[in-house]
Amino acid sequence: MTDQTRVEIIAVGNELLLGDVLDTNTNWLCKRITGVGGQVTRAVLVRDDHQAIIAEILAALERTPRLIITTGGLGPTGDDITLQAVARATGRPLKLDPEARDLVKARYQELAERGHVDDPALTKAREKMAYLPEGATPVANPVGSAPAAMLEIGNSVLISLPGVPEELKGIYDGTLQPTLKKIFGDGFYEERAVIAHCGDESTLAPILSEVVAAHPEVYIKSRARRYGPEVEILITLSSAGDGRERVEGNLDHALEELTTALSGAGFDINRTDR
Repeated sequence: MTDQTRVEIIAVGNELLLGDVLDTNTNWLCKRITGVGGQVTRAVLVRDDHQAIIAEILAALERTPRLIITTGGLGPTGDDITLQAVARATGRPLKLDPEARDLVKARYQELAERGHVDDPALTKAREKMAYLPEGATPVANPVGSAPAAMLEIGNSVLISLPGVPEELKGIYDGTLQPTLKKIFGDGFYEERAVIAHCGDESTLAPILSEVVAAHPEVYIKSRARRYGPEVEILITLSSAGDGRERVEGNLDHALEELTTALSGAGFDINRTDR
């Protein structure tokens, strides 16, 4: 599926690797990206360490995905270092961005008016969230105080999102949508699934191989759904590309060929919505 938009995700945070916090952000992003026809080719967890983050960013840029997303490390504390690492990895100085500063200032004013904070003053710690790599564009955070940052590097776009799930989702589904629309265009993803009643998954392999070879634009995967005398094998077919009609057409043709072949080989099959 060479026409898919490739995406890499770098989740930053000691708490993720210590097991204190479950990284639900990456799972959520993968679903969103897949749903618009993108392809997450790599996702990694990394500590709050300058060199570790820099190494992952540089490696990602060498692979030239269309989109690189970092999550976490945008807050006001000293261990929030993601944008510092982005600046060093891309050779761009970290500078106070006037637009980002206005966003942070307005947010704390709003929080003070709601009674969520006592003082709306733009302290040094709060102003830290307005320092972005030179050339980066701030993206308003409709939920929290730290704006996201977007930086174009060659053919890649690097977007740094907060690690708080509500904030990440608010930005991704809200203020970031115009940018994502430009990146993914009219991309579309869909899948189909069938259950084959089969005592040995290996007996399906020749049939699946033939269908895979005939339909390279469709990804086909089988796995045991449950074990026992009457084993059920779940077979999923998925495809992504530009436009719903094209994607669904590819899937329908592959599914028809697969079900015909399975039935002809004597397997009982059932369609499922999973």
